Formats: sequence, structure tokens, C-alpha cells
Amino acid sequence: MGTKARQILGLDPDKLVELLNRAYADEWLAYYQYWIGAKVAEGMMREAVVQELEEHAQDELRHAGMLVGRIIQLGGTPLLTPEDWYKYTNCGYDVPQDPDVRKLLEQNIKGERCAIEVYKKIAEFVKDKDPITYNLVVEILKDEIEHEEDLETIQKDMQTVKS
Repeated sequence: MGTKARQILGLDPDKLVELLNRAYADEWLAYYQYWIGAKVAEGMMREAVVQELEEHAQDELRHAGMLVGRIIQLGGTPLLTPEDWYKYTNCGYDVPQDPDVRKLLEQNIKGERCAIEVYKKIAEFVKDKDPITYNLVVEILKDEIEHEEDLETIQKDMQTVKS
């Protein structure tokens, strides 16, 4: 990070890097949870669920790239091993042991709700102190909110089909 950029940053860059690394861990785990869920999914409306999971997986991978870019700009080091993802995650990883699409939707909605909280807290931390990170986090937060809505809509559609 450049000298002037560091001077205008109104917060501790090391604390911010830590928060971003934790979110970065979440994104990698979310990517894999969506990706593998799409591979093992079974049940009602499978095609729609798989399509949504695959789209969300790509978004989570894109988010990880956005976060790592900002971590490096801030002079930090991104988490370098998958083992670190488990140590630093905010939201964890729900193993899709039950491939039923309803269970997969529940697990991923839970993950999106956690992600929404994580990005809301980071946005509050950087607001009026780091506009670059703030805009990045708000963009990711918007996606996470859309993901939750997408998954809840499929859940509701399944309940309509069953009735």
C-alpha cells in the first residue's frame, strides 16, 4: 500500500486484513460447499437447484478473488493453505452428507445468512474510513443478499409443488 493511501486509511490495516482473510476463508468454503452440493444433489427440482448452486459457486470464487486483491493492496498476506480456511472461517462448512436438495438449500441459506452478517460488520468497520474496501464489501454483500433470496425462492417453489 502506498504511503499516502496508508495515511488516509482511518483504521488499523492489520485488523482489516484479518477481517478480510476471515471472509476470504468463508468464500473458499462457500465455493466448495456450493460446487460439491451441485454435484451430489438429488430430489425434487434438482435441475433448478443445481443451476443455482453452480451460479452461486462461481460468485463465491469471484468474491475470493476480490478479497485477495484487496488484502494484497493493504500490504497483507492472504491465507495460503486450505487448512487455514478452517482456522479462520466465520461461517464454517456444512458437509452435504444428505444430498436431498431441501437439506442442501437449508445448509446454503444458513451460510448466506452468516455471510450477510460478516459483510455487514466489515462494512460498518470500514465505513467513512476506507472507501475502497467499503465499496468492495457492499458489492459482495449485495450478492450474498441475492443468494439468500434466490435459495429461499426455490424453497418456497418446492413447497408450492408439494401442495
